[in-house]
Amino acid sequence: MTATPADIERYRRNLRDEVDGIALYRALAEAENDPHLREVFLRLAASEERHRDLWEQKLREAGAEVPAYRPSFRVRVLGWLARRFGTAAVSPIVARMEASAYTMYDNQPEAIAADLPRDERSHARLFRELARSTRGRPVDVDIARLEGRHRGGTGNALRAAVLGANDGLVSNLSLVMGVAGANPGRSVVLLAGISGLLAGALSMALGEWISVRSSAEAFSRQLEIERDELALMPDEELEELVLIYRAKGLDEEEARATATRILANREKALDTLAREELGMSEEEAGNAWVAAITSFLTFSAGAIIPVLPWLIVGGVAGVAASAAASALGLFGVGAAITLYTGRGVLFSGSRMLGFGLAASAITFGIGRLIGVSTGI
Repeated sequence: MTATPADIERYRRNLRDEVDGIALYRALAEAENDPHLREVFLRLAASEERHRDLWEQKLREAGAEVPAYRPSFRVRVLGWLARRFGTAAVSPIVARMEASAYTMYDNQPEAIAADLPRDERSHARLFRELARSTRGRPVDVDIARLEGRHRGGTGNALRAAVLGANDGLVSNLSLVMGVAGANPGRSVVLLAGISGLLAGALSMALGEWISVRSSAEAFSRQLEIERDELALMPDEELEELVLIYRAKGLDEEEARATATRILANREKALDTLAREELGMSEEEAGNAWVAAITSFLTFSAGAIIPVLPWLIVGGVAGVAASAAASALGLFGVGAAITLYTGRGVLFSGSRMLGFGLAASAITFGIGRLIGVSTGI
């Protein structure tokens, strides 16, 4: 097929990016003291040189001039920073750059034919590992994590439950107090509180369901990509894992032995590659319905506290009882948060109590102003 002007412009744009990639990886290799990482960066530069050659060839085939691009200002600055402060200082930035280029070749037929999309995914995966690694000392390889072992709970579920209850309590307390400030009558305040509870809980549940479901679908799609690549290009997948383990500090023999052992088990290999790609496993993707129901219940547990007194009393007594019950709940939530912050119970509980009551006082005052002005 004859290249169009748009194709030629695309080839030049790709060539400019690859020139930047070569210069960046060479600069990182020059700045790196660790011989393992230096070799990894040189291999990546060689990969980018292959990409550069492809786009130069495409330009020549199209009868277009091949520009003599120089590295961009951004790449030159990153190289300078790497030489002055070490590659660890720029690895997170490079990781973000590689992540943004993750799909740059997915819709380009010339790149697909030359297997460039897989290379870009490999680069992004590698730099994500480098950015996560401990710096300033030899890198320890967490083989158990990479092989999918020891998937113990991290306490995130309990933390989410505490924060969900806090959201429900603070938001519904503010709503109830705002309506109560207008003094429309006990039934109206009660209706508003129950409506706020249901609206907030349903919104939280739906948001959580969409979030977890989207993560699970992304994982499934990535797993299919990795399954296809493992079946069609096992040697390339092996080399990719070798590079990752080399970047983590293993020598060539150890890295190859580890990668070979993982790839010997197809399911274990898929799990490892998916973890490297998305940083998650099938179990970690979660169950959308469990997440939604849990979110609904935890939000409701907090939101019901300021509503309960209005089932019994109204008026000033209802406001006082609701504020007292919510104050106990706010202090309890603040105290529970110390499990994660390590701060004192009195400090965290009092801080949460102060913020929650301040928010409710503001909405109560606004409600009172509206009630007076409208004659409710």
